[in-house]
Amino acid sequence: MAKSMRTLLVDDHNLVRAGIRRMLESLPSQAEVVGEAANGREALRLILDHDIELLMTDLTMPDMDGITLIRRALRRTPDLKCVVLSMHTTQDRVVAALKAGAIGYVYKDASADELLASIQAASKGSTYLHPRIAGSVVEILRSGDGSDDPLDVLTDRQREILKLIAEGLSTKQIGERLAVSAKTVETHRAQLMDRLNIRNVPGLVKFAVRHGLVELTSD
Repeated sequence: MAKSMRTLLVDDHNLVRAGIRRMLESLPSQAEVVGEAANGREALRLILDHDIELLMTDLTMPDMDGITLIRRALRRTPDLKCVVLSMHTTQDRVVAALKAGAIGYVYKDASADELLASIQAASKGSTYLHPRIAGSVVEILRSGDGSDDPLDVLTDRQREILKLIAEGLSTKQIGERLAVSAKTVETHRAQLMDRLNIRNVPGLVKFAVRHGLVELTSD
């Protein structure tokens, strides 16, 4: 039997993480859940502490999104295998995840067999994509048509600040969260507006929502 990969589950919903963990524990898979995180920032702290081999993460989360998490995690641990578990079914999100370094993309309504297949593929270093989108995404990557994701023009820090702005944090709160000065946050915000050709904060928020960096919630 293949050695189980030390696995970290990342999702901002406790019930979702619990459900995925129960499903994994019921499978004859090569994934052993050794940690859980509610956001990307927390996950980064756990990856090295727990010698994580398989990262299974959502894309849209508070504080740090899944794409930024994957990029930063792979810079720290190049051999890490990353599988996305997401409700986003659009091709641009799948392509963005693959470009960031993910080797698997599974929808949250996937069956246990599909989750198992993604883990088995990851253990071999192979790519696994949801069957409903695999063919079209591969074609996009081959043709190069997926190279114009507007978020690609942003640095990781700019993505981070854009996400926090869209979540409604003030300049002071963002500075405290990222341990930088308010002036630094203002500089990044000005660079964001210039790079995206957006002239106000509401425009930044709309951009972030439109491209899946944050979600609109109704309480």
